Amino acid sequence: MSTVSVTGTHEIRARAQAALNRCGVELAAFKGDALTARTPVTGAGLFGLRADGPADVDRAVDAAHTAFLTWRTTPAPVRGALVGRLGELLTEHKQDLADLVTVEAGKIRSEALGEVQEMIDICDFAVGLSRQLYGRTMPSERPGHRLMETWHPLGVVGVITAFNFPVAVWAWNAAVALVCGDTVVWKPSELTPLTALACAALLDRAAAETGAPAHLNQVVLGAAGIGERLVDSPAVALISATGSTRMGRTVGPRVAARFGRSLLELGGNNAAVVAPSADLDLTVNATVFAAAGTAGQRCTTLRRLIVHEEVADALVERLARAYGRLPVGDPFQDTTLVGPLVNEAAYARMRASLDRAGADGGTLLAGGERHLSGAAPDAYYVRPALVRMPGQSDVVREETFAPLLYVLTYRDLDEAIRLNNEVPQGLSSGIFTSDQREAERYLAADGADCGIVNVNIGTSGAEIGGAFGGEKETGGGRESGSDAWRAYMRRATNTVNYSGRVALAQGVDFTP
Repeated sequence: MSTVSVTGTHEIRARAQAALNRCGVELAAFKGDALTARTPVTGAGLFGLRADGPADVDRAVDAAHTAFLTWRTTPAPVRGALVGRLGELLTEHKQDLADLVTVEAGKIRSEALGEVQEMIDICDFAVGLSRQLYGRTMPSERPGHRLMETWHPLGVVGVITAFNFPVAVWAWNAAVALVCGDTVVWKPSELTPLTALACAALLDRAAAETGAPAHLNQVVLGAAGIGERLVDSPAVALISATGSTRMGRTVGPRVAARFGRSLLELGGNNAAVVAPSADLDLTVNATVFAAAGTAGQRCTTLRRLIVHEEVADALVERLARAYGRLPVGDPFQDTTLVGPLVNEAAYARMRASLDRAGADGGTLLAGGERHLSGAAPDAYYVRPALVRMPGQSDVVREETFAPLLYVLTYRDLDEAIRLNNEVPQGLSSGIFTSDQREAERYLAADGADCGIVNVNIGTSGAEIGGAFGGEKETGGGRESGSDAWRAYMRRATNTVNYSGRVALAQGVDFTP
């Protein structure tokens, strides 16, 4: 095991405190001993925080509902002005928020800054959306009638986020929900409470400066029970939950039981096909980021590489060399490309998967070892692992939330598509090819069955302009761009009779 040097806990604590202060968070107001804000950079605790109870969740939902009654009738472009101001504040505090993302999630500097940029971008998108919440006018079969649809605010939106994107996923939901006329109650991961408090403070400031109602966004802190209270609340019209498939199996039925709506972003087990005509230089560069970025802790992380047998040996050799050069260590250092796993449990799951892969005949080609830090014995730095597998065994079909890439081979494109599709998840996939016919076949209705399908780029790094989400056990939800806004509104079909007489549809005659 090699060693790494990392920023000390005292410096990290001071950095987090300074960022919170600049964002307007009075940390003393949240002081307690129920939760511990910790950092995976050293594995140490930073601050003790209070946890909310069921009554606190109910009060937050009530406050958000009261705000909704005013916000829903506020003109959409005025709602957009609030989100526009939020985007300005996020830009002003980009460095502060990136610091907090690195402190709590362990992301390297460029990825932390990139996540905050996603927040800024979705605010920009949502401002434009505030003037484009379009309905339709349809021809009526009855003379003197107009048939149309209108879209209206839905209500309180409960947002449950995971640790790996502690701020961007909230922004995807909140920015769009707010311009749609909804209000938000946010339950962040208990691993990332500080980033949530900072974002909430900036939104509160934006609301005060633009004259928006108070309590448009409420934060509730706590473990899974707090999320369950939010899920079960009849006053929450939509639950948008990001997390594991296991979590989604609980959330979906509970929301459906009360006839609420759910938007689920769950597990991914993403694959990329490498065709014989692929540009291998491009493929290696894209693959290494997709598989090792964020220490493999993205739902869109590349976990399966399905390579044509003609190029498999050459590609594997290149990937192994690239993996050996990856700088693993302190995410605050600009030269680092792979930061820590979030905690010991993540490391244990990775080791267990490596052991199972070996038992299934897999060959470890690179990585897998832990890097130790004398100053941070409770931190988990791991070199990304590359494993060549003889087939798609059970462990390959499961998502391991760590930097673990399995390499499989195929003979023809139909086999590659089958391997891509035969896992239960369906989030992101891609193909590397210079053959237009292969690319089109992969994108076709009988091609890859995922919600995100790419050509000559990796599986991660989606832009906010497109709808984000997946199929099958990934949950089926869509967030961010395109027409994802419709999930946050309710549709009404309207018929206007200006004929001066009653005309029934389908030619029905009901004259008394």
